[in-house]
Amino acid sequence: MQQNSPVKDQFGRVLKDLRISVIDKCNLRCTYCMPKEIFGEDYVFLPEEELLRFEEITRLARSFASLGVEKIRITGGEPLMRRDLDQLIAELINIPGIKDIALTTNGILLPKKAKKLKEAGLKRVNISLDAIEDDVFKQINGKGVVTLPVLKGIQAAQAAGLQVKINMVVKKGMNESQILPMARHFKNTDVILRFIEFMDVGNHNGWDLNNVISKQQIIDRINAEMPIEAAEENYYGEVASRYRYKDGGGEIGVISSVTDSFCGTCTRIRLSADGKLYTCLFASEGFDIRSKIRNHISDEELTDALSKLWGRRNDRYSDERSEKKHNNRRKIEMSYIGG
Repeated sequence: MQQNSPVKDQFGRVLKDLRISVIDKCNLRCTYCMPKEIFGEDYVFLPEEELLRFEEITRLARSFASLGVEKIRITGGEPLMRRDLDQLIAELINIPGIKDIALTTNGILLPKKAKKLKEAGLKRVNISLDAIEDDVFKQINGKGVVTLPVLKGIQAAQAAGLQVKINMVVKKGMNESQILPMARHFKNTDVILRFIEFMDVGNHNGWDLNNVISKQQIIDRINAEMPIEAAEENYYGEVASRYRYKDGGGEIGVISSVTDSFCGTCTRIRLSADGKLYTCLFASEGFDIRSKIRNHISDEELTDALSKLWGRRNDRYSDERSEKKHNNRRKIEMSYIGG
């Protein structure tokens, strides 16, 4: 498929990144994402026939690549619960124009799967770990899981040759006590730790601005014990503010999605596991592309539909939140579109 000129939205933002949720299920019940009170034993997840098939995902990715997408991130739910995920990655990496494929996971299934994923073409993994102390981690993940399975997943990813970043969501009253222990644990390693401000994604995570530990608070706390300095961004639109330890002990990042706004440089579109497209993490509804694909839309019509969808984009939720213009609209759950 021929590369078209870059497609831009109403604010001139260029489409570069595609996030693909491959499953809505997860083997944990983290309180800020899939609280067990809502996602209990009787919760009905998507039946298999409603999930996009790998060939449908690959076809969509090919069309997106023709519009300028260069990076793909595989998400969930927990994406490693989707069978034969390495086969999908092997297909995606061969699409002309795709330069990078990464995966976001809780890491528990990586010991069984990291080698296959690397051989398929995966380059990087972001592993979610919100505490290094077992008693805190067990409370957060809702399943009583200790940190060891995740730490083994990190080791397996590194042994397979995958680059590893750790994502830690920080919430007041949940795990702010873990900021320094986590920083100490991953300092002087090849692993980059990234702190994430507690976000108002979805409708069931009990978000409250008073529960947000800000980027500045995180940085001040670390800097007081382990001096750090700001580092330059790696690429346009990077969401994490980078900091390096002054003693050469590596780097950390902070994703300040509440106290800062990234709307002006957002290059991402999200594909849910059941084939809906979302131009914003905080969207209320998606664009049903699955029905169009299953109604035998041509490649040209598909690419045109995707181009028009991005071209109409005018969302800037975080800007509006900071301007106090947002309302209490219902938002899509983070577990549904992969964060």
